[in-house]
Amino acid sequence: MSTPPFKIKPYGPAALLLEWPNRVDEDILMDILGFRSHLLQQRLLEPEWELIPVYHSLTIINRNDPAAIRDLIQLLPQWHESLPIEHKPETQYWEIPVCYEISLAPDLLEVSEKLGLQPQQVVEAHTAQPYRVYGIGFLPGFLYLGGVPEALKLERRAEPRLHVEKGSVGLAGAQTGIYPQVSPGGWHIIGNCPVPLFTPDRNPPCVVAPGDQIRFRAVEKAEYDLHKLESEIGIYNYKTGHSSA
Repeated sequence: MSTPPFKIKPYGPAALLLEWPNRVDEDILMDILGFRSHLLQQRLLEPEWELIPVYHSLTIINRNDPAAIRDLIQLLPQWHESLPIEHKPETQYWEIPVCYEISLAPDLLEVSEKLGLQPQQVVEAHTAQPYRVYGIGFLPGFLYLGGVPEALKLERRAEPRLHVEKGSVGLAGAQTGIYPQVSPGGWHIIGNCPVPLFTPDRNPPCVVAPGDQIRFRAVEKAEYDLHKLESEIGIYNYKTGHSSA
């Protein structure tokens, strides 16, 4: 049996942590998501299994049967080795509106100055390409999007805010993301998204899934207000398609 691409670590009495090489890499993410899909469809069929992918790891949880968790330690490498060569999951492509007007982008001017760009150049760079969803957390529905271009890479704010508005679109390092609710945060806020991507009473509550791709579309304030109203009354049409993954 060949060596699996991941290390298996106990993660408390009810979980295992599978760790792939520690880097942001689309091939690693696709391997994780493909393995997760295979496990849920072929191996771990009972509803008590929970599998959480993020960046370069997969957490496997079964709170009802700790013995079943221990049994997996020997089985997981075998199951990964038996995967078909093409085991990438089906993913979605999303077009998400963002308004970059200064009233909704408290850090846009500062970010522009630090990066040596005009505000419009920041917006153009931010909307020029799709971003891969590498994980969902630290808040329910917070999207960690990788693939920020070099021109926009900027360390977190030196002093985090205690209050970041719902829908805020931020930059931090090689990541961009959307705050699904009001919270503290240390990312640079360069715009705001008018449509909710996380709703607790929806199934699933998060519209977007790990592995999906998102591309931001710049909108004026009038269109922002329209989409916000459409979301509030439940008629906003999320634009989707199949991802290139």
